[in-house]
Amino acid sequence: MSEPETPADRLRVLVVDDHDVVHWGFRLMLGELPWVERCLSARSGDEALDLTRSYAPDVALVDLFLGEESGPEVCERLRTERPQLRVLLISGAGRISSAAARACGASGFVPKDWPAPDIARAVRMVALGMAVFEPAPAGGGVLLSEREHEVLDRIATGATNREIAADLHLSPHTVKEHTSAVYRKLKVRNRAEAVQHAQRLGLIA
Repeated sequence: MSEPETPADRLRVLVVDDHDVVHWGFRLMLGELPWVERCLSARSGDEALDLTRSYAPDVALVDLFLGEESGPEVCERLRTERPQLRVLLISGAGRISSAAARACGASGFVPKDWPAPDIARAVRMVALGMAVFEPAPAGGGVLLSEREHEVLDRIATGATNREIAADLHLSPHTVKEHTSAVYRKLKVRNRAEAVQHAQRLGLIA
């Protein structure tokens, strides 16, 4: 990743994540950088919106999953409130396609396990108006296993567990286990939420 020029003005960075250790890590990393004026922390979409109104951050790092909230939805809310805000989506477990990220107004996506200097450079590049997206890993960056993805595809068509079992030559109990795994990985509670979140993440069309 090439090194961009340092912005003339120091940046106000907003971190939106529901894990304290993430806030601690980003404050530690960003607080030491000479081009960061302030690092703000929010644990929910509403809190992020309040901080955006009060402090007018330049860049927001938004987790894909915020409890029961969707990172892309929070991105849309923040960008509606402050159109000039640049958003970098982040995640420790999930992935989002560049098309889905751009659709919600984000300027990039990087995983949390990137080295700290690379994440810092991504923040700077996004602040300068660039787009930063992780190259898709083998398998298309899919969060789910191949079998879980097959089950999710059929859930999206409205098929019942028994119909999915017959189609995939599995027992209904096995399909139920795969469905539960899909819900757990996507952090959703039912079929409708699973399909909605999977579409936002670019896992299904």
